[in-house]
Amino acid sequence: MDTLELRTVNVVQYVQPLREGGSLPALVKADDGYMYVLKFRGAGQGKKALIAELLGGEIARTLGLKVPELVFMNLDDSFSKTEPDEEIQDLLKFSVGLNLGLHFLSEAITYDPLVSSIDALTASKIVLLDCIISNIDRTAKNTNLLQWHNEIWVIDNGASFYFHHDWNNWEKHLERTFPLVKDHVLLEKATQLQQAAAEIKQLLTVEKLERIIASVPEDWLVSEFDTITPEAMRAAYLEFLSSRLAKMGVLVKEAEDAR
Repeated sequence: MDTLELRTVNVVQYVQPLREGGSLPALVKADDGYMYVLKFRGAGQGKKALIAELLGGEIARTLGLKVPELVFMNLDDSFSKTEPDEEIQDLLKFSVGLNLGLHFLSEAITYDPLVSSIDALTASKIVLLDCIISNIDRTAKNTNLLQWHNEIWVIDNGASFYFHHDWNNWEKHLERTFPLVKDHVLLEKATQLQQAAAEIKQLLTVEKLERIIASVPEDWLVSEFDTITPEAMRAAYLEFLSSRLAKMGVLVKEAEDAR
């Protein structure tokens, strides 16, 4: 199947940990000379957070939203041997192999709902994006948005697709909506949800979703704790996303009622 062309780079320098949240992402330098925020496969939510980050980020990009370039990042075992901090040492040890990186936006500032500006259509698209991918983590407490060069950039989608933490019951999520939209940091500014929904349905075709899902590395879909095959997981992600698009009108109404 046709997949996205994500680049693969190698980590050549561990610069510093970014002590935000439980996953301890890090600022690293790659062999292409650029800096990245590295999300580790050995962190708390493991490879599932990387899958959610990849799917959520590339869906957002497909909708025309600003997202830092995502790359696959190879991490070898040399970094854990020279790291003095035991917690970080373990994280590096458990993350040898293929991880995910986001291009580092130097001097970007965190979106502040009180002072940052965003246009209504972009705000509406981001709200509906999070309804589609079931992202519970874009609130006033943790906006997961950056302001860079006077534009709003979408980052940190790792808390999305939370149904994949329990494959035994994932189908129950097909009929659900997204009541947690009431806590979305951009809900108040999302006054063009109908227009955003119309654009999303045009942009987010089944073919594009298949390409994005196909780009998830097979290795990330394999776990001793999971009860279904990687092939079945890919089909489940597609069925879940298709179900969200099919009930777009319901998601829009839910968001409008919450606002």
